[in-house]
Amino acid sequence: MNKTEKKEKFAVIKISGIQLKVYEGIEYEINKLEGKKGDKLDITDVLLVVDGDDVKLGNPLVEGSKVTLEITSQKKDKKVDVFKYKAKSRYRRSFGYRALISRVLVKKIV
Repeated sequence: MNKTEKKEKFAVIKISGIQLKVYEGIEYEINKLEGKKGDKLDITDVLLVVDGDDVKLGNPLVEGSKVTLEITSQKKDKKVDVFKYKAKSRYRRSFGYRALISRVLVKKIV
C-alpha cells in the first residue's frame, strides 16, 4: 500500500496563527493556548477534511465541521541562543529565548 493509497481521516485547521494538518489520536506542539492541562477545545476554523475518498474543502471554512482538542501540557520549549556580531566594530550581543508552547491531543474530527 503506497502512501497515497492510505484511507485515513485528517483535517487542516487554523490554530494559534498557523495552519496545521492533524490526525485523530496524535499529539502536536503549538504556540501557547489559553487554558490549563485537561481543558478541551473545539476548533471550528477547519479548512479541509479528508475521510478516505471523501474530501470536503472549505471556502474558506468547512461548514459544520469541528476538531476537538485536549490540552495535555503547558511548558517552555528548548532554549534558542541568539548571538549578534559585527566584525571590526566590537559589537557583540547575546540573548536566549524559550518559547511558550502547548501540547494538544486531537480527540475527534467531526
